[in-house]
Amino acid sequence: MSANQPTRQALLDDYARFVSPAQVARLRALGHDFIESRREGPDVYDQDGRQYLDCYSSAGIYNLGRRQPELLAELRQAMRETDQGNFPMISREKARLAAALAAFVPGALECTMFSVVRGEAFDFACKLARGYTRRPELIAPEGSWFGQTGFAVSLSTRADKRDFAPLVPETKIIPFGDAAAARAAIGPRTAAVFLEPRQTENHCRPASADYLRALRRLCTETGVLLVLDETQTGLGRTGKRFAFEHAGIEPDVLIIGEALGAGVFPIAATLFTPAINKFMNAHPLIHLSTFGGSDLGCRIGARALEIYAAVAPWENAAALGRSLQEKLQTIAARHSRLIESIAGDGLLYSLAFAGPAEAEAFCRRLAAHGVLAVPGKVATNTVVLRPNLTIGQAEADRLLQAVEKAAAGV
Repeated sequence: MSANQPTRQALLDDYARFVSPAQVARLRALGHDFIESRREGPDVYDQDGRQYLDCYSSAGIYNLGRRQPELLAELRQAMRETDQGNFPMISREKARLAAALAAFVPGALECTMFSVVRGEAFDFACKLARGYTRRPELIAPEGSWFGQTGFAVSLSTRADKRDFAPLVPETKIIPFGDAAAARAAIGPRTAAVFLEPRQTENHCRPASADYLRALRRLCTETGVLLVLDETQTGLGRTGKRFAFEHAGIEPDVLIIGEALGAGVFPIAATLFTPAINKFMNAHPLIHLSTFGGSDLGCRIGARALEIYAAVAPWENAAALGRSLQEKLQTIAARHSRLIESIAGDGLLYSLAFAGPAEAEAFCRRLAAHGVLAVPGKVATNTVVLRPNLTIGQAEADRLLQAVEKAAAGV
């Protein structure tokens, strides 16, 4: 670091003073109290040049790696040619990305509303469900984590959400994986059922194919919308383009999170069927997002989809994930007094420990061995591993070596 640059401690002190001392303390507890400096491919580097394999990926945003070169080139070119655009206006960029999404996503999900972040995309899906069905009730299974906005917090499982009370009314939490409970909960006031095909923040708990199929049938029978949030599983992480493909179903509404912009520009999307779009057509401009679907964001999103289609990272996630899962299970068996279980598939895994303190300590040890990972937000006794989807065997070996050393307490 050059002499005229602020030191690590000075930056931490400024952050603690002007943003959040509690956040600095939390990062220190995880071994993450460093300054993100260079970022490239699978790795991030601290202010001293120390290399970390990024297995946080900003909660799964960096599916294509940090600073993906083709996307950076597209951003530079887009900045020469356009800007954010007028958000209610039509542009080539908006039309191009909407058409590309309709072609990329399986099934009849042809219509799009753009957002900036996951929570905004989720909240729009809630508004859309209520508007289209003319029913108020929204249902989600326990263990979900949908983001930080109003509807998302109300339908998530988090101990602190009562601090924001009163929450959005007419929201209901039901048992996870229980089709009979879902049938009993759904009534004439129910607009939609929301769920994640894999509850990433809850020890990567999967919704079984049977459960997803049962929900699909039940929603069809009752006129209730099935909304899937694939923010952390979509665009290849579980070995398919989207996790719902494993069950052979199609949702009525699909939420695609910030991985659409691959960490180069913030953009997310909510996709839905032409039948549901009748509500939007009857109420034009009923929902707007100032920066959702910005022309710059759409340029990046469209180029990212081209890269996703060309690279097919879901194939790498499936192939490399099988080997990674087997070797993680072997490590867990060798250290069974510490690691209680392993869950996940593709390139999304969770390690469970006795409690939150053990998970936190494991993150510190991983950081000491060059891997960046964080505890789950719902199952706080877990550590989630979500590297980018283009890693190779060398990066997988680095991850496995760090997990082995962290488990051994080295």
